[in-house]
Amino acid sequence: MHRFRNKPIGAGGLLLAACLLATSAPAQTAGEGLSPTLANIKRTHVVRLGYRESSPPFSFLDHSNRPIGYSLELCEAIVEEIGVEVDDANLKVEYVKVTSDDRIPAVTENKIDLECGSTTANAERAKLVAFSPLMFVAGTKLMVPKASTISAPTDLKGKTVVVTKGTTNEQAMHAIDKKFSLGLNIATSPDHEQSYQMLVDGKADAFATDDILLYGLIARHKAQGQFKVTGEYLSYDPYGIMFRKGEPQLKAVVERTFQKLGSGRDLIPLYNKWFVARLPTGEKLGVAISPQLEEAFKVLDDKHGSN
Repeated sequence: MHRFRNKPIGAGGLLLAACLLATSAPAQTAGEGLSPTLANIKRTHVVRLGYRESSPPFSFLDHSNRPIGYSLELCEAIVEEIGVEVDDANLKVEYVKVTSDDRIPAVTENKIDLECGSTTANAERAKLVAFSPLMFVAGTKLMVPKASTISAPTDLKGKTVVVTKGTTNEQAMHAIDKKFSLGLNIATSPDHEQSYQMLVDGKADAFATDDILLYGLIARHKAQGQFKVTGEYLSYDPYGIMFRKGEPQLKAVVERTFQKLGSGRDLIPLYNKWFVARLPTGEKLGVAISPQLEEAFKVLDDKHGSN
């Protein structure tokens, strides 16, 4: 494992999400025992990280099929903090592939310890799993062919839209369909790469998912001349790392990791590494940090200082 080297928020929803996801919790003392997940990690000396194959720059495969990405680096920092908590500096990491559809069961059924992908933290999911503090803010948009005239939800009337199964984008498109009586044909595929391929093959008029993932796919496939991201945001999606619910000690470790990264000013350089600079696989997204996310990172630093 390794350490990283180096005013009011306009959206009320972001402020609420930051408050809900970044609530501080003190670490428990060793005498109080370890929570189930931490106890299992101490016993096995292994932390299981769930990764996605095609969610650049959050979680994806490099040219050697090795899982890499922004979310995985955050998870690696959490693993370091877990090592401190369980007094084991040599924890091993096991990477476990998950999809949009099976990622939540992978957490709840104890198949992984941390889900390191591109998962929206919302109230519905929070009934089942716990989330880290805010790590990114995205929203549903549409990828369409460059020549397409689609730019608003009403332009989709009678069209086929592909979504990745088990995502909040799928829910968003069903809500849009109902709101505007569009008569959409909403097709689903198992992962973002296959959704993208449906658009390439002409089997869909648009691909709906989080805007940053669309930009990532376009960059990865060098498809800037073929496709574009269009339209207004159709949903609001704050991202977090998932872990098991009902384990205050694990929650404290996760939150302490984010607060340390915030106080060390590591979060913005880490963001820039994956969203602004050239990726290890050669692509460059060039997506500057939003004022909302930058403010959320500063809030983490403030909370750490106040503690």
